[in-house]
Amino acid sequence: MIMDEFKKDLSIVISLFNEEESLPELISWIESVMNKEGYKYEIIMVDDGSTDRSWNIVRELSTKNPSIRGISFRRNYGKSAALYHGFKAAEGRVVITMDADLQDSPEEIPELYRIITEEGYDIVSGWKKQRFDNKLTKNLPSKLYNATARRITGIKLHDMNCGLKAYRNEDVKNIEVYGEMHRYIPYLAKNAGFNRITEKPVQHQKRKYGVSKFGLERFVNGFLDLISLWFLSKFGKKPMHFFGFTGILMFLAGGIMTIWVIAEKLIQQSQGLAYRAVTDQPLFYLALITVILGFQLFLTGFLGELISRNSIERNHYNIREEF
Repeated sequence: MIMDEFKKDLSIVISLFNEEESLPELISWIESVMNKEGYKYEIIMVDDGSTDRSWNIVRELSTKNPSIRGISFRRNYGKSAALYHGFKAAEGRVVITMDADLQDSPEEIPELYRIITEEGYDIVSGWKKQRFDNKLTKNLPSKLYNATARRITGIKLHDMNCGLKAYRNEDVKNIEVYGEMHRYIPYLAKNAGFNRITEKPVQHQKRKYGVSKFGLERFVNGFLDLISLWFLSKFGKKPMHFFGFTGILMFLAGGIMTIWVIAEKLIQQSQGLAYRAVTDQPLFYLALITVILGFQLFLTGFLGELISRNSIERNHYNIREEF
């Protein structure tokens, strides 16, 4: 194995929440694959505030396998927080993420590792071409969600939210996963300059124990998070380009409408024609609202620019190499 400066070949990061039934089988399955391939590896298990015996089982498993490392949250913070701390602790040359519910197969890990190390990709995302989830509540919304994500991010992945992914260690050390942004790690990586992204069809298993921890609301939240990420990536360091430009357009449009209404009234009055008072015309109030909104948007852009210029991240850039 090629080690370079890394202590291990692989770091397998697993976020878990109330998965006590599946953990022994999952670890046994991973150990079988790792021993067969001869990897130097670590398994980082992040317990996201489980209320069952999951953490006790992690501790028991770690006494049998010293490659297991554990992180336990005092309460449930979400998958993004778990992955953030898992990435922070990872020491492997390649970082693999997978779910703890046995729906991701560890048998896929060797090929994911090979694609990263031999083909030079930054990220390899799993693609569950054949799924065993409920078609109405998961499959169809997932297809719509992924189509929207491809359109907005420009990343041609069929399954952006697949938990089984492989990354270079450098990738995960240079991105910040927060909120519920774990769905868009490839997009975060792309915005950080790691744009060699591909996908690999992977086997999807039926859930063996328990129930899914995610409901339909994740698709609504996911869409809102996607819009937030898109905006931040485009205008995060130049808010005036969005708010200022939009504000100027609205201000000008409102001003033109106001002048039109007043000019029309004056022309009709000068020609002795019947006319309506300016304040009796709905267009006049619409014009005033447009002017006010335009001014407010411009001020929002100005304030955003002041905040951006005083941010400690304003001159933070990822450098590929330097000599």
